[in-house]
Amino acid sequence: MAKAKAKGEAVDLRHYDVVLRPVITEKTTLIGEHRQVVFQVAPGATKPEIKAAVEALFDVKVTAVNTLVAKGKTKRWRGQPYTRSDTKKAIVTLAEGQSIDVTTGV
Repeated sequence: MAKAKAKGEAVDLRHYDVVLRPVITEKTTLIGEHRQVVFQVAPGATKPEIKAAVEALFDVKVTAVNTLVAKGKTKRWRGQPYTRSDTKKAIVTLAEGQSIDVTTGV
């Protein structure tokens, strides 16, 4: 299991493969008031890996990680059906007094 970095250490590059991008929607901004942040994560990422990655990348304390897999929708393009890829999201709850500004880069 990967551990979060200590002060002054370089960030392990594997953490960037776990947390892909923040999800910024109207719903995710509303739950941000409850110290929660939503990220799109790698399909094979586990909760301990997600926790370690967020703590290392953003230098915050994570209290809980909830994950969900959004199944890809079936769509049509030029009359031909196709299926969008499944995506995995992680709802990360931060400790009291902690926050992440997802509008800035890492």
